[in-house]
Amino acid sequence: MNYATIIAIPLISAFIGWFTNWIAIKMLFHPREPKKILFFTLQGIFPKRQSQFAAKLGKLVSDELLSFQDIEEKITAPNNIDKMMPLVENHIDHFLRVKLAEQMPMISMFIGDKTIQQLKTVFISELRTLFPEIMKNYMHHLETDLDLEKIVTQKVAGFSSDKLEEILNSIMKKEFFFVEIIGGVLGFFIGLLQVGITLLQN
Repeated sequence: MNYATIIAIPLISAFIGWFTNWIAIKMLFHPREPKKILFFTLQGIFPKRQSQFAAKLGKLVSDELLSFQDIEEKITAPNNIDKMMPLVENHIDHFLRVKLAEQMPMISMFIGDKTIQQLKTVFISELRTLFPEIMKNYMHHLETDLDLEKIVTQKVAGFSSDKLEEILNSIMKKEFFFVEIIGGVLGFFIGLLQVGITLLQN
């Protein structure tokens, strides 16, 4: 076996390893539409399984990633209610000092700063109790009216094949490249092994 052959075998094996993995990745998305070749029908895995993929993703999002219970717990948490209160307090203050004077000037004449502060304290205390109940009630109706699983499923199922490939490539570009490189590296070492076996037999 001459030196040219010794060098060529690992390089050719590396190319074959890289090329087969590259083809395998491409076949995840291509061909977009079913292609009849002799007795076989070829279609990319994702275009072929897009509806099943959409259904699984919709269920995963609604059950595991974004449940209405998680949203409800987040928006009714005391610290999130506290974040709302300064805005509510400013609005109540503006109402008692400005709006009430405009709408009911006679009543506003008898309400001073001390009374306004007392009213604000009562209103704020009541609203702190009321807001979580309002949010829970709203989330209950929202969960009934809004089928999150169905929305996600329809959105993903409605993606064009180009869009789906673009999304998955943007997420897994490095992983796809790594798979291609691994194919080349493994092919190269298999080629070296073949050379080694051949040399030992001679």
